[in-house]
Amino acid sequence: MDQHYLDHAATTPMRAVAIEAMTEHLGSVGNAGSSHAAGRQARRVVEESRERIAAALGCRPGEVVLTSGGTEADNLAVKGLFWSRHAEDPRRVRILSTTVEHHAVLDPMQWLAAQAGAKVELLDVDRHGRLDPETFRAAVERDPDSVALASVMWANNEVGTVQPVAEVAGIAAEHGIPVHTDAVQAVGAVPVDFAASGVHALTFTGHKLGGPFGVGGLVTRREAQLTPLAHGGGQERGLRSGTLDVPGVAALAAAVAEAVEGREEHARRLGALRDALVDGIRARVPDATLNGDPEHRLPGNAHLTFPGCEGDSLLMLLDAAGIACSTGSACSAGVPQASHVLLAMGYDDEPARSSLRFSLGHTSTRADVDAVVAAIGSAVERVRGTRVAR
Repeated sequence: MDQHYLDHAATTPMRAVAIEAMTEHLGSVGNAGSSHAAGRQARRVVEESRERIAAALGCRPGEVVLTSGGTEADNLAVKGLFWSRHAEDPRRVRILSTTVEHHAVLDPMQWLAAQAGAKVELLDVDRHGRLDPETFRAAVERDPDSVALASVMWANNEVGTVQPVAEVAGIAAEHGIPVHTDAVQAVGAVPVDFAASGVHALTFTGHKLGGPFGVGGLVTRREAQLTPLAHGGGQERGLRSGTLDVPGVAALAAAVAEAVEGREEHARRLGALRDALVDGIRARVPDATLNGDPEHRLPGNAHLTFPGCEGDSLLMLLDAAGIACSTGSACSAGVPQASHVLLAMGYDDEPARSSLRFSLGHTSTRADVDAVVAAIGSAVERVRGTRVAR
């Protein structure tokens, strides 16, 4: 049976350039922190990779802090900024964020609330999952001196909505408040320029854009004060101690560079495939609805609600037909609960449980789209137990 992978938002296959870069260095010896020739060569690979990443993301090489991935980078940003800002001024206890953040941001914030006295304020979004900048402004201006930081994701991992990050950062800058953004889903899909955005910290990771698992980074301004999560050898400006994965870093840089360089064509191609997918599904299931912002959205995201269907049941039927998709974030996979993102967007529990995310990536083809369209009608019919349009 042919396999059709439409879960690129969970992870996307490694790009050929990343595999080549990684395998080139797997046989090399040398710790990037060592002073001998092998160590210096490893350090050269790391620094050249850092420069490639910086060029692609619109930042300075010294602003790239290499981590094990998005979750670590989010934790470093949220906890590190809070600890530093609160230590500098004990009045700074508020963390402003949104109700639709990834759990890699939500959970560290809640931990800070329980363990460090933080007051977390999750701001409401609209029906499309988008934050109104004026909602953010009102929250800030209610008491700006008490705000430690803000964290607003660049693009939502479930429904694909792109947030007004630059506007949020502009409002925060009026009061000297640092802003972090989780851009894991955005890099390589929509324009991402760290310097132009005005944020203080930005998270990205390898396996969402064609790099390897277990390597990512936090872009953070040199002047931003962060308290590290771990202490040890003092690597990465003292913000992230630990021996660097040289082959992984080289592969990450290759993937980031190629993803960003080819972003415009990639977005056009995926946007066309996504539109064909949505149109095809609606032709088979007329009452299926597309979720997320119709204008400000990721090009490869198609998140749909199928009334009268349990999303998990629909997913398993499609999986049996060789089609991989998702009911939401892979980080919450296996937990039978309604999506917190859809609930935050105003959906009731039942429709929130009746949704699937189809996400396209650099290996997606028209055959993948056609496979979903061919299978979706009968799958929905079986789950509902009633006949749907074919």
